[in-house]
Amino acid sequence: MTNEQTQPLPIGLKVAAALMIIFGLAEVVTGFRHEFFGLTTSQATISTILGATIGTFYFVSGFLVLTKKRKWAIVAIILLIADAIGRISMVLNGIYPIGVGYQTFAMITGTSIVVLLATYIGLKLRYFK
Repeated sequence: MTNEQTQPLPIGLKVAAALMIIFGLAEVVTGFRHEFFGLTTSQATISTILGATIGTFYFVSGFLVLTKKRKWAIVAIILLIADAIGRISMVLNGIYPIGVGYQTFAMITGTSIVVLLATYIGLKLRYFK
């Protein structure tokens, strides 16, 4: 093994991975409970399926980043993009209501965080082998 292969991930990538795991888990729980800190989703079965699925994408992405493998980091980015598209689809289909200001703020903020994390990982691909 070369010294390059044994280098740990930069702290920023570790923090990003930890946040993805935590946020993903919260999103999965919200998918099943339809409520998180006063934010609500539709009670429909499709809401449960979509919410839990995109939360799982987020959660798994965090672990994929920790593998330090470029191919898995790219899969993590794809899953994060799918998460963002899923969130937007939920809004457009009325599964995630945005009629209340804090709901709208939460959706915009949460989706922005997903996009920023995907972008950050993409910019740091040189750290993955």
